[in-house]
Amino acid sequence: MKRLSTISVAASWLGPLWLVSLHCSAAAAENWPHWRGPGGSGVAAPGDYPTEFSAEEHVRWKVELPGRGSSTPAVWGEKIFVTSPIDEEDGVVCYNFDGGEIWRERLGPQSAGKHRNGSGSNPSPATDGTHVVVYYKSGTVACLGLAGEMMWQVNIQELYGQDTLWWDLGTSPVLTGGLAVIAVMQAGDSYLVALDLDRGKVAWKQPRQFACEEESDQSYATPHVVKIDGRCVLVTWGADHLTGHDAVTGEPLWQCGGFNPENQALWRVIASPAVDDQVAVVSYGRGKFLAGIDLRQAAGDITASHRLWVKPGLGSDVPTPLIQGQNVLLLTDSGEVHCLDKITGDEVWTETLPRGRGSYYASPVMAGDALYCAREDGVIMVGKVTERGLQIVAENDMSEATIATPIPIRGKLLVRGEQHLFLIGQ
Repeated sequence: MKRLSTISVAASWLGPLWLVSLHCSAAAAENWPHWRGPGGSGVAAPGDYPTEFSAEEHVRWKVELPGRGSSTPAVWGEKIFVTSPIDEEDGVVCYNFDGGEIWRERLGPQSAGKHRNGSGSNPSPATDGTHVVVYYKSGTVACLGLAGEMMWQVNIQELYGQDTLWWDLGTSPVLTGGLAVIAVMQAGDSYLVALDLDRGKVAWKQPRQFACEEESDQSYATPHVVKIDGRCVLVTWGADHLTGHDAVTGEPLWQCGGFNPENQALWRVIASPAVDDQVAVVSYGRGKFLAGIDLRQAAGDITASHRLWVKPGLGSDVPTPLIQGQNVLLLTDSGEVHCLDKITGDEVWTETLPRGRGSYYASPVMAGDALYCAREDGVIMVGKVTERGLQIVAENDMSEATIATPIPIRGKLLVRGEQHLFLIGQ
């Protein structure tokens, strides 16, 4: 089985972002605490990871999941947490690293998915090593202990109004400073709400309402917490605006608009922002634009002052880009990979992945110099990233639809397919 090691990575180009951008909640780098991994970056800890595999080859184990979902698992220690429908209820299952089920919990009737790849369990779980927070299209937010004990459960739609998104809920919870933060960006009342991790009580709630044309006020993106200028900031993308709030108090700090100057309708956003302590990169206009925003010394309305660059004709509709060192890596829905300088927006290189039957819905992840890109039809492309381009190493067919982002962890690869959870590795 081929493997790529981080030893060959040029440190000056692929700097260890997972160290720089650790979440303000201090998640350990050897775990995968939420959708985008350590620091929310989509970049794995250094290690030696598998690159050639299939649904049968180099599979340590695979288990059948209780239902269909597109959420990415969370990992802490020897436990793997997966949200999934269970007998038409919202559910979460905990597995160990041998593929054995430890516990499962049902949390009430699900709200079924509309999209062919969707379900009521699209949001990914989040954990800090003590709490496991899950969120569903039904509005249910629940917190469990690592042993599966229920700590609290609330329904934010019962508290604040029904979901008005046209499609299936996508935003995942974010944990920071003893809080679970949920972004609700939809038609009508939109807001950020923070729940105390120990009790489930509302710590703060901030309106996040902007006047937009039809559907352009709707967002499926997940916020990102990053330390900027010594402060933990919740960076949120949607409704034609990028905003920053104090992650502890919810206080609005800054906002950046101007992403939809002609007030186009139907410009909902799916891809989340890629964020580090300097720059946020956002894709918008249904994948037709990409922009870089300077987050340093941001305060008030930064629309005119902090936009670094805009790239018309370039973007992704669904996959979230990632920032690795000085560069942005963007995977488009059709399978193009673009490398840009994060400060100037200048293109470093562009490569096209081999064509297939599906689009790219999963977001790309980096592990050392390996880039993992999962296609809808179940093929996971692996390429070696260099300063000059992307060298395709393998096309790995998992023989079932793959919408969730793969997880490179501790020298292995965790893959959530439509029907099974796989652990790949020696």
